[in-house]
Amino acid sequence: MLSLGFHLLTLQGFMVTTDAPQGLAQRDWQSVIRDFEQVLGKNGVVKRREELLVYECDGLTSYRQRPAVVLLPRTTEQVAALVKICDRHQVPFVARGAGTGLSGGALPVEDCVLIVTALMKQILEIDLENQRVVVQPGVINNWVTQAVSGAGFYYAPDPSSQIICSIGGNVAENSGGVHCLKYGVTTNHVLGLKLVLPNGAIVDVGGKVPEMPGYDLTGIFVGSEGTLGIATEITLRILKTPEAIQVLLADFTSVEAAGQAVSDIIGAGIIPGGMEMMDNFSINAVEDVVATNCYPRDAAAILLIEIDGLEAEVAANSAKVEAICRQNGARSLTTATDPQERLTLWKGRKAAFAAMGKISPDYYVQDGVIPRTKLQDVLREIEVLSQKHGYKVANVFHAGDGNLHPLILYNNSIPGQLEEVEALGGDILKLCVAVGGSISGEHGIGADKRCYMPEMFSDTDLETMQWIRQVFNPKGLANPGKIFPTPRTCGEAARVTGGNSFPEVERF
Repeated sequence: MLSLGFHLLTLQGFMVTTDAPQGLAQRDWQSVIRDFEQVLGKNGVVKRREELLVYECDGLTSYRQRPAVVLLPRTTEQVAALVKICDRHQVPFVARGAGTGLSGGALPVEDCVLIVTALMKQILEIDLENQRVVVQPGVINNWVTQAVSGAGFYYAPDPSSQIICSIGGNVAENSGGVHCLKYGVTTNHVLGLKLVLPNGAIVDVGGKVPEMPGYDLTGIFVGSEGTLGIATEITLRILKTPEAIQVLLADFTSVEAAGQAVSDIIGAGIIPGGMEMMDNFSINAVEDVVATNCYPRDAAAILLIEIDGLEAEVAANSAKVEAICRQNGARSLTTATDPQERLTLWKGRKAAFAAMGKISPDYYVQDGVIPRTKLQDVLREIEVLSQKHGYKVANVFHAGDGNLHPLILYNNSIPGQLEEVEALGGDILKLCVAVGGSISGEHGIGADKRCYMPEMFSDTDLETMQWIRQVFNPKGLANPGKIFPTPRTCGEAARVTGGNSFPEVERF
C-alpha cells in the first residue's frame, strides 16, 4: 500500500490544458481484452454489441454512447489491475455504479472502458460501538440502513432513488436527499475511502475517525464524479435512530404562502429532519400514479415536514411548525408518528420523478440551488420561463435547503424539443446563479451541466480545479470530458463527450 503523497505531482509551473487522453486513434482491442480477461475471466468482460446497449447511458437517457468494453470487477485488487491495463494501453475509463445518475456523469466516452462496480456489493464491516460501517461501492444506499436498523441505527443520506442507487455513485456525485437539510449530504457521512488512482495505485484517504490531520483528501474525492479515481471501499458514519419522529403535511392555496412558511420555520430556529415542497402539477401526477389519497389535488402547494429528536423536542417543535403553517394560510394539517403512516405521507414525494412518466413521454430534470429567501421569486420566474419556452415545468424540491428539481416535460420523439428544453433548463440554472445560488445541489455536473460552470466560476477558479484533477489524473484517462466546460457552445457541449475531438453521442 502506498501513501497518496508519493503519487502527487508538483503544481509549480504546471499548465492546465485539457483533461483529454492523448493518442486514442487506434489500438489493438483484442490484446487489451485478453489482458482484461486474465484479471476477470471471460464472464467478467462484456464485449458483445447487443449486451453493451445496457450501458449506453445513466439516468440522463437523452444522451447515449456505447462503450467499447464493460468490466465487472468484484475486488479492489481487480479494479487496480484493470486500471493499470487502461494506463498501459492509454484507454480512457469511466466508473459506473447503478446508473441512476441524472447528469451524465457515468455516460461513456467514445472508445472507452466502462468499469461497473455493481458486483462489489459486500458490507465489509459493521461497528455499532463506533457508529460506522465499511462497504463496497456497489452496496445499495438503503441496504446500509437495513443492515443496522435492528440495532437502532440508520444511514442519513437518502436520495429518492435510495432503493436502487449505490453508495459508490452517491460518493461520486455527493448525493443528498430528504434529510440533507439537517444531517448534510454524502460528504458529511464519509469518514474514509480506499481508492484506486488512475495509474492503478491503491491508496487510503481519511480513516475511521471523524477528524484526521492533514489535507482533507476525502472531501476532495467525494463529489469528484470519477475524475480522480475509483472508490472501492467506503467507511460511512451511521446515526442513532431518533427517539421520536413526526411528519406533518400542510397544504396551501399559493406557492408563495408555502415558501414563506419554509422561511419562517427556519427563521424560528427549527431545523426539520426534512422539509419538501411539491406544486399542484406534481401533486396530481403522484396521486394519479401512487394514489396516496393524502395530497389534496386542489392545493397549489404542499409542504412535507419531518421533525425528529427527543420526544419533548419533537412535541414542542411540531406545535411551533403547525402554528407557523397556519399563520401562512395552511388550509389543513395532517400529522403522522406511526412508521407506516409516515411512509405513506412520504410515498408520493419519493415517487415524484417516476410519476412524471404518467403524464409525459419524457422529462428533463435540473438541480439548481437558491437561497430560501428567494424561493417565491424564483418559482414565479420559472413559471415565466415555462410560458416563454412553451413547456410545462413540475416543481419538486428540498425546500429547506433551497435545492430545486424542476422537471421539464417534453416529447423526445419530436425533433428539436430536446434542444429547446435544454435551453429552458439552462435559463433556470442561470437564474439560480443570478440570485446567489448554484447549478447543482446533489446531481453533479457530469456531461450535462459542464457548460454552465463559467456562470459560477471564473477562469482562475476553473483552472485551479483542473490543477487538482491533473495531479490525480495527469493522463486524463479517468472519466474524461466531464465537469469542466469545453470551447463549444452549451447546446453542443451537453451532447458530446471525450477529449480533443468531442465526438457526437447518439441522440434519442
